[in-house]
Amino acid sequence: MAETNNNVALLNKKEWQTMGVLPAASAIGTIAIFGKNGANNLAMLLQSATLQYLYHHDEDMFIPIASGAFAGTWVAGVCGVYHPWSRTYTATGGSTTTVTVSAATHNINGLARGAVIEFLSGTAGNVGTRTTITEILNNAGSGTITLTLADTVTSVANNDTFRLNTGRFFVMSSGTLASGSFKYFDNATFAWTTLAFATGGTTNGTDARLIVPYTRVDIFDSGTATSGSTTTLVDSGAAWTTDQWVNYQVRITAGTGKGQVRVITANTGTQLTFAAGATIDATSEYAIEGDENAIYYLGNGSVNLYKYSISGDSWSTVSVTAARASAPIAGMTADWVGVTGDTNWGNPNACLDGRYIYSCRPTSGIIDRYDIASRAWLATSGVNYLPNLVLANGCSSVWDGRYIYLQVSGTAAIPTRIYKYNLRGNYMEPFQEDWYLAGAAVAGNKMWIKDLSTAGAIKWLYYIASTSLVMRRIMIF
Repeated sequence: MAETNNNVALLNKKEWQTMGVLPAASAIGTIAIFGKNGANNLAMLLQSATLQYLYHHDEDMFIPIASGAFAGTWVAGVCGVYHPWSRTYTATGGSTTTVTVSAATHNINGLARGAVIEFLSGTAGNVGTRTTITEILNNAGSGTITLTLADTVTSVANNDTFRLNTGRFFVMSSGTLASGSFKYFDNATFAWTTLAFATGGTTNGTDARLIVPYTRVDIFDSGTATSGSTTTLVDSGAAWTTDQWVNYQVRITAGTGKGQVRVITANTGTQLTFAAGATIDATSEYAIEGDENAIYYLGNGSVNLYKYSISGDSWSTVSVTAARASAPIAGMTADWVGVTGDTNWGNPNACLDGRYIYSCRPTSGIIDRYDIASRAWLATSGVNYLPNLVLANGCSSVWDGRYIYLQVSGTAAIPTRIYKYNLRGNYMEPFQEDWYLAGAAVAGNKMWIKDLSTAGAIKWLYYIASTSLVMRRIMIF
């Protein structure tokens, strides 16, 4: 049942709440990671190279997890991001209503119950199918884990692959990069995986952010193809702006090619173009989304933008068509903007939703904006947000709908002030001031937004105070 938020800002006073105490006081490199994925319950808190925790929103408590044992030194520059899909799992068999996996290789836990499963390869007819897991049985004696499906599928076979929307936390350490600096934590198996660490630099130590331009639930346009080929999808009823969908992805949701995902390399008013290998015809139903295979990395005093390929486990320096005017420094922020809910931004024929990464440049009064479709930082060098609002070390940010929330870190003498940048209006507004007095400001993003459910009518903004054991939240309305 969808909830309704009946609070009115002019009538109902917003009240801060003190939440569960942190395991240890926040320090340089303390970060919190959470993603916009509906009712997902878990946030991650990282406090050192060896101390990581999961925060359960419903219980308001942290629990320690296996150490990520990160390489490098835990200083400014630690960053992380949530991806809504798990790693890929391989089935050992199943039936029309079940999937089995080996506990030895895929020790999937109870978080899978209620999760969405998507079949990626294997049995014909199942690829691209999404359904819900209604039950999980861990038969330790036989070493088999059985997932029960809400819908009937074609009988699942050995070596079919799938994923779950239980999600992963990707984390980049700081200091000198080495094997073990970049890892992800898979929620469904509670296991860390080490990834390639190479970027254009060798040391992280100023401030940085990882960005995933995808939420799983944000769809920017959809329809049914009128024709297609191995490299094109044609929708004769569309009226898209040329190349507006470059670097988005198109996913075939039904019909011929169901389950296929391709990154768009060009588009006309009626045609999407992508790499060879697709199978598209007039039965192919499609959805245009953000690129789920990409993670962007920026910061550490560099104008460079790096891009990680999840499927390829590889890094590249983005060859931009217009460079960033100046490097971000301590106190920088970065947020990708998906569906805003604004009809002008969401117009599929001239879509702005999903297109930009906003990054505040501290001490300058500038928000730089990266255009994913054209690979360009804005020629205007950014958006003036407020000449008297100066971001510095310890700032945090989070995007939600039509706003990016910006936390100007409080200290022992200054309260925590949170502003909201109005995307459609291109101006800054006040949000709330918290008179809880924090300690010395420290680098690391420590703010996120939690929706009560996928309806998103009721939500809270959480933040962790600098050099403190305190975590606070306030309802957004």
